[in-house]
Amino acid sequence: MHASSNVRYEERVIEGERLELTDKEAIYWLGPNLTLRRCTVVLGVGERQLVPMWGRLIDCTITAKREVADQWLTSMRFEGCRFVGKFTGIGFGQRAGVDRWWEHGGIANCDFSEARLDECVFHSCDMRTIRLPKWPCFTIVEPIKHGRELLSVPWPGDFVPVALDGPLKEQPTTSAVALYAPAEAKRSGATLEEFKAAVERFDFIVR
Repeated sequence: MHASSNVRYEERVIEGERLELTDKEAIYWLGPNLTLRRCTVVLGVGERQLVPMWGRLIDCTITAKREVADQWLTSMRFEGCRFVGKFTGIGFGQRAGVDRWWEHGGIANCDFSEARLDECVFHSCDMRTIRLPKWPCFTIVEPIKHGRELLSVPWPGDFVPVALDGPLKEQPTTSAVALYAPAEAKRSGATLEEFKAAVERFDFIVR
């Protein structure tokens, strides 16, 4: 059995480089105090091999070579970045007072049009600056603000568009939730056509 090696990107500024985070035997630490400018970051490892501390990614392209899943990237700040590939269960933005180093988090002016987002949450950000993927992805913007309206109509299968109370209730910082309709249809026991008809009822759901 091979021992894991630590690869640390910390306390420095990297410009115009390609970072391949793809070694299955490595653990990649991003930060603290990392700045990447105009870099290409290729992610090809599991969630346990990626340790986001805190830093800024400016005008970078983040490419998921394999699905990136179950990561809170809310202590990282993304500005003018482009995301490509599959992202599932990812948190972006800033969760004030929740994460360690939360004050360093944020997201603005980023492009997800070439990404597949599922169960991804955006926190404390201006969604008008975020370019979102089109159908079959759909994004519920300001789910708490629109919560009563969302819950006032039936939804396909056992899908619940927002939780306003209970242990799974949406955080006050939630700006939007992005979902992948084929995966959601499978989880909730519904059809893709039913989901399409359901989300088309609301102009605050981006699709």
